[in-house]
Amino acid sequence: METISSHRPKIVVIGSCNTDMVVKANKLPVPGETILGGTFYMNPGGKGANQAIAAARLGSEVTFISKIGYDLFGLQALEIYRSEKINTEFIFTDQKSPSGVALISVDSFGENSIIVAPGASRSLSIEDINKAEEKIKESDIILMQLEVPIETVEYAATIAYKYGKKVILNPAPASTLSNSFLKNVHTILPNRIEAEMLSGIKVMDIESAHRAAKAIGEKGIENVVITLGKDGAYVKEKDTYTMVPAKEVETIDTTGAGDVFCGAFSVYLSKGYSLAESVRFANAAAAIAVTRIGAQSAIPYKREVIL
Repeated sequence: METISSHRPKIVVIGSCNTDMVVKANKLPVPGETILGGTFYMNPGGKGANQAIAAARLGSEVTFISKIGYDLFGLQALEIYRSEKINTEFIFTDQKSPSGVALISVDSFGENSIIVAPGASRSLSIEDINKAEEKIKESDIILMQLEVPIETVEYAATIAYKYGKKVILNPAPASTLSNSFLKNVHTILPNRIEAEMLSGIKVMDIESAHRAAKAIGEKGIENVVITLGKDGAYVKEKDTYTMVPAKEVETIDTTGAGDVFCGAFSVYLSKGYSLAESVRFANAAAAIAVTRIGAQSAIPYKREVIL
């Protein structure tokens, strides 16, 4: 057991900033079908931004490295991050591309389907990471996803690894990743679909989750956490395997719940807790988020999370 630190963890989140446009409907349309939906919401989102806000609300000092367009959505997002006490020094502006948007449909069961137009997020570059190198060096943990260019994420991982920092990767959206990249990652946090893409094993139950975690580990990564939604998460911590069940709650909207999980997990891990303990905290935070509408509006504060 590592020692539990009382200092406020420093987390650098590298990722996307989007505006989510959400429509609720009884069911999701099939191709070629037009359906009448109900409520429309416009919420700030993006996996990077959601995870940065989750880490900030749950007790970390957060620096967010991202790219926005020179437009209303981008400026609005900056205001939000500042109000969450996030360091926005390394949120760069792309004069040529618009800020990212995500079009989200949510059905009556809380299931969603999403299309992202990444815009400026696609131009977050290696040069941008170089500008923030000092910040990476000062941090405890680097948390990343794959809504920004893969070469930027890989480069950031090598910088973090060079300074002995823990890199946490949420491999979403699902993508093929090189073993050389994975060797620089401390913990990978895939969901069922992403775990199948990384391992070639369809994750249906604990047994297949175990095989998938083992196969991902064989690519050179010690720690694997496969998130299984309402079932919880399956954890491979070096050679120890554990199933950590989720809290039972009434699910209203799953949008952004995975991001809350990643942010919460990073906060606990940076304090020196074990993977399994960090997952318990992440499950508790995500359980609160799914009982609320929206992504960032659903993110809980530290005081709300009871283990």
